[in-house]
Amino acid sequence: MQLVFVSNYFNHHQKPLSDALYSLTDGKYNFISTTPMRDERKKLGYSIPNANYNFISYLSDETRKQAIEMINSADVVIFGSADYSYIKQRIKSGKLTFKYGERALRNGIEPAKYIPRLIKWNSQYPHSAPVYLLASSAYAAWDYSRLGMFKNKVYKWAYFTEIKKYDNLDKMFINKRKNSILWVARLIELKHPEHIIETVRRLKAENYDISLKIIGNGIMEGRLRRLVNNLNLSSSIEFCGAMSPEDVRINMEQSEIFAFTSNKLEGWGAVVNEAMNSGCAVVGSHEVGSVPFLIKDGLNGLIYQSGNVDMLFEKIRYLLDNPSMRESMGRQAYASMTNLWNADIAAKRFVSICKKISEGSKFPEMYEDGPCSKAEIITEQWYKQG
Repeated sequence: MQLVFVSNYFNHHQKPLSDALYSLTDGKYNFISTTPMRDERKKLGYSIPNANYNFISYLSDETRKQAIEMINSADVVIFGSADYSYIKQRIKSGKLTFKYGERALRNGIEPAKYIPRLIKWNSQYPHSAPVYLLASSAYAAWDYSRLGMFKNKVYKWAYFTEIKKYDNLDKMFINKRKNSILWVARLIELKHPEHIIETVRRLKAENYDISLKIIGNGIMEGRLRRLVNNLNLSSSIEFCGAMSPEDVRINMEQSEIFAFTSNKLEGWGAVVNEAMNSGCAVVGSHEVGSVPFLIKDGLNGLIYQSGNVDMLFEKIRYLLDNPSMRESMGRQAYASMTNLWNADIAAKRFVSICKKISEGSKFPEMYEDGPCSKAEIITEQWYKQG
């Protein structure tokens, strides 16, 4: 099977899946990068990993032509964040294609944009064509259903980060800093770093001996530093700045609790994968694209209602009051990533799904949960309980 993955740029988040697909297809795999990596991502420590299957198409008109020829001739194409012109001819030819994406309507219906989007996107991806959606957000199926798209043609998908398997898991848990909380993201409005700072303020007011590390930079940094100083929390909250992905993982391995406080504008949130793989008990906002897929509330992490700081505080306080549960959730989180939500499992399942579709099955349902299981429609209102 000749497989091509098309997206904007190649980075460390795509490499595990690409490696697995390259191996499963006996080298008949190419990744086509259509744009250079943004400076913003480079500042966050993103780099372009070495890969013998990476085909850079943005360099010239000639390489773009070669890329489109490769796309049109492939047996299967995964199409991510790239200009539709790359895939237009392939869709018209009726070849098996998977659109890979997050939410389509993060800002809601937006009446002025709704009809133009509905007409344009339905014409680009007609339901009669063998085009399926790999939903890298738990809310993608809902968004596209509101546009009348991909009915009964949506599979659960993800950003498949590097999975580490630790020889001595017990040692990692012993070495975690006690009562430690970690927060990792850009310091921007949609990530709501102020919510974890407010949570720490409340915990300190109740005499909890805790520490918070904030990794990342952004336009809110000055304001947040002043807030921490004004609240006399400088001894408990450390601003670490931007770090390489490798250093972020080291900090995750050393932390017991990971808080992810973004709102619905967060498409997936790959740091959730990484924190779970590092044995953290994750407390995640319900609107984050990865959270409903990855976290089983109360088993391998905790979910709180997005924007509800009272609930965030209660969930983290519960983990601090229950160290055995905190560790149990961290271990279950690690198991979820190593046994199910990883690139090797996803690649094997994806290849099997492709074979079934090629044999005539319209929408094979081969898996109950995890990658390539059916993505049910859930809305932002699904999580209301405390």
